[in-house]
Amino acid sequence: MDMSVTITASDVNKLRTMTGAGMMDCKKALTEANGDFEAAIDLLRKKGQKVAANRSDREANQGRIVALTNGTRGILVVLNSETDFVAINEDFIKTADAFAKIALEKSPADQAALLALPYEGGMSIGEKVTEMVGRIGEKIELSKYEQISAGSVIAYNHPGNKLACIVGFNKTVSDELGKNVAMQVAAMAPVAVDKDDVDATMLERELEIAREQVRAEGKPEDMIEKIAQGKINKFYKESTLLNQEFIKDNKKTIRQYLQDTDKDLTVTGFKRIILG
Repeated sequence: MDMSVTITASDVNKLRTMTGAGMMDCKKALTEANGDFEAAIDLLRKKGQKVAANRSDREANQGRIVALTNGTRGILVVLNSETDFVAINEDFIKTADAFAKIALEKSPADQAALLALPYEGGMSIGEKVTEMVGRIGEKIELSKYEQISAGSVIAYNHPGNKLACIVGFNKTVSDELGKNVAMQVAAMAPVAVDKDDVDATMLERELEIAREQVRAEGKPEDMIEKIAQGKINKFYKESTLLNQEFIKDNKKTIRQYLQDTDKDLTVTGFKRIILG
């Protein structure tokens, strides 16, 4: 342990908020991890703490998320503020919505391209954000811009616009089916569409945590890999969209729900953002 690293009460509380673990467990994990939050979370999980595996959500503070679609292309835009008081202001809401409409219409390649697009009054979107900072008096930032294209794209804005997602399908879907799957993504926060789409680094991390959990249970060394693989199968079921239980009918998976409608129907991709 690096003795120069100071673990503050604020750090401990932050980790507790992130994981739900006890204060003393959080302090001990942060100390062992030399203040590294991700490493501390892994330590908690290896010791059997019930910490959510999915931390892939893109974090923000206060503000407004807007999801829009034109049918075959969807976008997500996040306009951040420091306080919720600013985020619920009518002018802030209108501006965030306007940024999203421009993003959908103009199809910028990335966030930098979006910020460079013209807004109004001779200003670019980036310059409008800077103007808002000076006028409002707190940090304002267009922090995220995501997009997907597919045969059909559904946009879902959770009431209050603190959580939103876009979901792509390989073919046209009904409004009801599209909304049901988008709400599944919003509620269950999958990390990938299917097993093969899970990031290799994330998968290895989950495997290592599973191995350590099995060792901590005192299982024989020659059984560890088999039991760990079983835990990974559970991870796939809980954390990949097509293998998750459908929240409206837990007798079937999302894959089965889609195939009940059309055997060739599937999800091609999704983006989900929640304000932290």
